[in-house]
Amino acid sequence: MPSCQEIRDALAQCLSESDCVMKGNKPGDCLRPPLVDTLSDECRALKYTYGVCKRNLIDMRKRFRGPMPVTYKSKGEEPTQMYSSIGHKKEEKPAGEE
Repeated sequence: MPSCQEIRDALAQCLSESDCVMKGNKPGDCLRPPLVDTLSDECRALKYTYGVCKRNLIDMRKRFRGPMPVTYKSKGEEPTQMYSSIGHKKEEKPAGEE
């Protein structure tokens, strides 16, 4: 079963280095408004990613469908998808064409 431990560890590290915690606030308080606005963009992104990861662990639809395709584009290339073969039928040629 997948785990969100790496993201959690990265969030904990980011929080421990943040100005919010350095000023004497508890890490849990820094994750809630109004102190969440004082966090860096990196910590807020990790907080969001950790929340999405935890939700996906209990979302039964994700368990059956598998990972969502990720579209990415390199310089000068058309967008491609990772995991693009999951859930797609292979194209069959009609009889007589080859």
